[in-house]
Amino acid sequence: MGSASELLHCYSRLAMTVTLMVELARAKDWSGLPALDAECTGIVDRLHELGPASELAPPDRARVMALMTRIRADQDELAGIVRPQLVRLVRRIDELQREQKVRSTHRGTP
Repeated sequence: MGSASELLHCYSRLAMTVTLMVELARAKDWSGLPALDAECTGIVDRLHELGPASELAPPDRARVMALMTRIRADQDELAGIVRPQLVRLVRRIDELQREQKVRSTHRGTP
């Protein structure tokens, strides 16, 4: 297991990063999300390397649990913001594909 301070630091960074993702999504600033998502992935990978938080002292474990609760709440909000955007994007892609198919069909007709 990694040190308690490193575990707490990683969970704190993860919480801050997910909160920032929510703020960007609320502002519909999608350009920053991929880099932040990659940062989250890196932090989670490091947390896996460090080992379980269950081995922490009770006060540190309580802090991690509070951070995880915050992270889950932010993830839920983020999903609620992003999911409708993805649905609209998929719909628009379908529309464009249908339009392209119609155009190519008309071009092929003498």
